[in-house]
Amino acid sequence: MNHPSYSQPVASYELRFQSLFRQRRGWAFPCDAEGHVDMDTLSERARINYLFARALVGIDVDTPRVRPR
Repeated sequence: MNHPSYSQPVASYELRFQSLFRQRRGWAFPCDAEGHVDMDTLSERARINYLFARALVGIDVDTPRVRPR
């Protein structure tokens, strides 16, 4: 195992994809301060949702923003 779980820092930021059409709807994923999401640490469902949200930028969701958690 290359990255033992005890050495992984807890993400203190999230990358938020906000719906363009539904207030208070969207997706949020743990990320670093620059907005990089480590897809290897996401569950399969979260990884699918992350890729889906990225594909919908400009169609159903706004440009993602980094926010403190």
